[in-house]
Amino acid sequence: MTSTARPKIVSAAEWRQARDELLKAEKEATRTLDAIAARRRRLPMVKFDNYTFETPDGTTTLRDLFGDHVQLAVYQFMDNGPDEFCPGCTWFTNNVVNLDGLAENGVAWATVSNMPVAQIEAYKAKMGWTMPFVSSRGTTFSEDCGTEGYFGFSMFFRDGQDVYQTYFTKARGVDRLLFVNNVLDLAPYGRQEDWEDSPAGWPQHPTYG
Repeated sequence: MTSTARPKIVSAAEWRQARDELLKAEKEATRTLDAIAARRRRLPMVKFDNYTFETPDGTTTLRDLFGDHVQLAVYQFMDNGPDEFCPGCTWFTNNVVNLDGLAENGVAWATVSNMPVAQIEAYKAKMGWTMPFVSSRGTTFSEDCGTEGYFGFSMFFRDGQDVYQTYFTKARGVDRLLFVNNVLDLAPYGRQEDWEDSPAGWPQHPTYG
C-alpha cells in the first residue's frame, strides 16, 4: 500500500459527533437486516431431487450431505474449466471456518462444484481446505439451485428423507458471509476495490486484480 491519503484529523468532540451520526444509520440498517431475516425465516420451500454427487470415495447424495442434521448450507464453487479456478470462489472458500459451530446449531456444510472430483481434490490439497467438497458434474444441481453457471449459496431443509431448498442467493448476496470482507468494510480504506465509493486518493484496485 503506497497511498498517502489519510482520514481527516479532528478533535475528539468532532469525531464523536460524526461517529454518533453514522451510528444512527448503522442501527437503522441493523433493524432493516433483522426485518429481512425475519422474512427469510418465513420463506416457503421447494422440494428437490436427491442428486448424486461424486467424492474421492465414490458417490454420495444430497440427502447424505445433511448427516444427522435437518439443515444444510451449500456453497457452489464455479467450474472455470481444467486447471482454472474462480478467484472469488477461492476467496470465499478461504473464509469458510468454524463448521463445528454451524453443526452445533443443527446446520451441516458442503461445497459443491461442477469441476471433476480429481480437480477438486488437487485444489483442496493445494489450498489446505478440509471442508466437505463434492462434484456435481453431470447433474443439473447447479442450474436447478439458480446459479446460472456462476457461484451461489443455498440453504436446504430435510424432512425425513425429503429435501427442500429454502433459500438461495448469489453475487453480492453471498458477499455478506465473508469474514474478511466484513472486517474490511469497517477499516478506513475499506476493501480497496475500484467499485467502492471512497474519498479521492484512497488506494483501490480491481476486485480480482
